[in-house]
Amino acid sequence: MKRLFGLVFLLVAAGVVRAEGVIEPGGKWVDDRGELIQAHGGGILQMGDTYYWFGEDRSKDIAKDHRGVACYSSTDLVHWVFRKRVVDSGRPEGVGEHWVLERPKVFHNEKTGKFVMYMHIDGPPAGSSEEGYILARGGVAVSDTVDGEYKMVGTFRPLGEESRDIGGFVDDDGAAYLIFESRPTGGFFIAKLLEDYLSVEKKVCFIKKPLEGGALVHYEGLYYVIGSKLSGWAPNANVYATAERLEGPWSEFKDLAPREAKTYGSQSTFLLKVVGKEKTTVVFMGDLWKPKELWDSRYFWMPVEIGGGRMGVPAPRAWGIEVGSGVVK
Repeated sequence: MKRLFGLVFLLVAAGVVRAEGVIEPGGKWVDDRGELIQAHGGGILQMGDTYYWFGEDRSKDIAKDHRGVACYSSTDLVHWVFRKRVVDSGRPEGVGEHWVLERPKVFHNEKTGKFVMYMHIDGPPAGSSEEGYILARGGVAVSDTVDGEYKMVGTFRPLGEESRDIGGFVDDDGAAYLIFESRPTGGFFIAKLLEDYLSVEKKVCFIKKPLEGGALVHYEGLYYVIGSKLSGWAPNANVYATAERLEGPWSEFKDLAPREAKTYGSQSTFLLKVVGKEKTTVVFMGDLWKPKELWDSRYFWMPVEIGGGRMGVPAPRAWGIEVGSGVVK
């Protein structure tokens, strides 16, 4: 059986296996135009019956000094319509050349009606000849519509700490949180956003575990947090922990998949909770990075096995979901 799964995964990754209405981890995933989906390091926002997928746009046609975020929509999580490039930005103020815009996450603020995007902004300071991840800041952009033009509000260090990989989470009570990695402190923070979502209100907890790619989900009374170890573009064994409260205490971290599988070559970016009429399904969203061809980096989505304080990402295989019922096919 393991050999069969392995063969299927290789065929899918090569773009050989194609099936209507299914998600193929590692497969060639295209939008309504037939173009490769550009939503790397992304996250999903649900508005009514429609899902909006935001992610890094690594298309070859982006201007050399610009960075982009693309937006796609779907009602079934399989077929995606390209809405537009909602961010096509030159360098923010104070940021030097060789800058990066990574891991965009979008929140909808019901009180203000605004859509607020957080992202990791990094690079050397303006005027510096240095290269690398030096500034370690979070960026905030705002739009009046979900697929409109997101205008940069500014960049900052949340809680005064370095901020690299970021994640977003909205709890069942509607409160919104930012997850961000802080390299000097050797862990990551969970911080509650202000009422208008334009900055952080307070620290909820600090988890002293050097992880990036953080994501959260609340499932059957427990919080599950996941993250990727610090190995750059190279895959590693992603891990998870649980707590009854966001403030903790958090359990010891455990592997999401067999350690030798290195999370099947993927890195965590988001946990999507699909609440159906029959079942609630949690989907692990990860990236299969191709650092020399980032535009062709693929996606690893799989429904997780979750409950009772345990979480696991199963071996890759083609799958589908009926979003109305929440049932995985």
